[in-house]
Amino acid sequence: MVERVESNITHRMVSAIVDRSAESQPIWFSDEDIRDADEPFLSPLLEESFRQWEKEAADLSLFQSGEFVLFNREAKEIAAAGQAVEWPEGNRQALLASALQNVLVNGEPFIYESKAGCTAVVPLTRRSDGVLFGAFAYVTAIASDKYVSELQICSLHYRSCFYRQFEHIYVKDLLLQRQRAEKEANRRDTLFYAAKRLYDQIDVSSVLSELLRSLEHLYPCSEVHLYLSQDHLNGDPRVKPLVFKNAEHDLVAKAFLNGKAVTEQDRNGTIRLAVPMSGKQAAYGVLCISIGPCEWDEADLPAFLLLADTAGSAFENAKLYEQSNLLINELRLINDLTKRLNQSLRLKEIFQFATSELLTIFDADYCCVLQLNKKKSQFIVMSSNLPDFTREQFSPEYGFCGMVYRTREPMIISDYWHTRVVSSRLMDETGSRSLIATPIQVDGEVVGAILVTHKAPNFFSYDNYKLLQVMSTHIGLAVTNASLHAEVRRMVITDNLTGLYARSYLDEQIQNRQRTDPFGSLILVDIDCFKLVNDTFGHQIGDRILIQVSRSITESIRPGDIAARWGGEELAVYLPGIRAEQAYRIAEQIRIVIEKNTDPRVTVSCGVSEWTFENEKISVESLFYRADMALYEAKNNGRNCIFIG
Repeated sequence: MVERVESNITHRMVSAIVDRSAESQPIWFSDEDIRDADEPFLSPLLEESFRQWEKEAADLSLFQSGEFVLFNREAKEIAAAGQAVEWPEGNRQALLASALQNVLVNGEPFIYESKAGCTAVVPLTRRSDGVLFGAFAYVTAIASDKYVSELQICSLHYRSCFYRQFEHIYVKDLLLQRQRAEKEANRRDTLFYAAKRLYDQIDVSSVLSELLRSLEHLYPCSEVHLYLSQDHLNGDPRVKPLVFKNAEHDLVAKAFLNGKAVTEQDRNGTIRLAVPMSGKQAAYGVLCISIGPCEWDEADLPAFLLLADTAGSAFENAKLYEQSNLLINELRLINDLTKRLNQSLRLKEIFQFATSELLTIFDADYCCVLQLNKKKSQFIVMSSNLPDFTREQFSPEYGFCGMVYRTREPMIISDYWHTRVVSSRLMDETGSRSLIATPIQVDGEVVGAILVTHKAPNFFSYDNYKLLQVMSTHIGLAVTNASLHAEVRRMVITDNLTGLYARSYLDEQIQNRQRTDPFGSLILVDIDCFKLVNDTFGHQIGDRILIQVSRSITESIRPGDIAARWGGEELAVYLPGIRAEQAYRIAEQIRIVIEKNTDPRVTVSCGVSEWTFENEKISVESLFYRADMALYEAKNNGRNCIFIG
């Protein structure tokens, strides 16, 4: 008894050990089976399993004496193999249908014997629940009751082949699902890192480059293009401007206008997908990809849309960052320009500085700053990096300065060679193709114009156009301030009646000249008997005589000579770089011209003095004193004559 118990315990222990071995463990998919819903799709699997069974059972003698036939649950013949025979009573279909119906209804093997032979049919049942899913038939001309048992063995063999094929398909499907899951996980990871990299970029070019690089990684065999609705020079040929030619048939235009993804497929099966790249504020372009049908999966569409949206948001953020930096830089430029402009009150310096700064700021090839002379009704080139253009004059009706004068608005020309709206000497002589121009306005009135050009087409952006407009305002204010300062100074240093310089200005200029020149001369001019003229003809005629005398003096001297009103009817002329002998001849010419050109006729007396570096640059007071003494001597010698002091 004890031995029996010990034997049983030992057996259970050995069984437990054996059961834990790998061979005895149940297969993880053994419970999987076909379902009723699979019935419409079983025919290929049934036939493929039958052919596999046929190969494995080919050595059976039954193949030489009869025919095996496989049916599905609907009594439809799926496949046959073996030696075809004459069916009993010549009605194969009717006999098989009757036999099969019997098997399907009863779920039991069926055999039909006759003089002509034997027909045996056995059911094929599912391994999990025993539900019938087909039938296995054998037809032979030899009558025997052993065929049912042999056919049952064959059906079991076939069922093992069927489930082996089913398991292959099942495992293959699981592997495909796993591959899809892994692919999807990898795609999600790739998209996540692509989105992260996109958001890490802070400039537009980097965003676009990262987007294209990510798509290259995701779809290496595809062709990708990005069509932008905004001007942007990226340097990548795949980044193109968005042009609306035929919106109805243009895939890219459709996607942009409708704000939705659009797909089309050509005859070769190539799929072309266009997706709008949008941010929160607007759509910035269209992402277009051409890809083969083998590489594209419809399941990729949501991820592709997500990538396009991410790129749109990243592009928008980078654009806003770029615009904020541009605005800051523009404000800094404007502030610096304004400070520099306000440091000088000389018009020439202001124009030259403005030209230099505009060339640098806009990286331009040429620049002209023009001022409107109202008296002459002409635009005068005040400053330019083209020496031949300086001081050139143009009509307010001519060229681009005429256009901004008439419209009072700035303008931008992308390509002068293709859009020659007006003739322009500046553009023609320099070979320029791009231009931005703006009027210089003060209190709503055009006082000048700025022309900035470049030899390359499409060089200037809309931001350049706006910045030039803002800068022209500050340049206009600086020009106005300098002009007002010059006018006030002119009023201070100019005699209102005669238009000659004031005595203080003459003193200042002589002092300046004495620091640089080796010598110079002074002429004092006094109108003879001027009190008698006033008493005889009145003060208005006297003033007219003063004006005529002043004009005669101005016409008789060089542009660099300085004529001033000394006081009352006395006038003075300083001649830099002139000795007394030559000054005497100039004074004589003045005396003759005045006597000839005045009405009523008057004469003048002149006193001349000089200074040279040899007498250590005598003072201005001494120079005037000596000339005054010479004038006094001329007065005492009958007037209308000249003496040198």
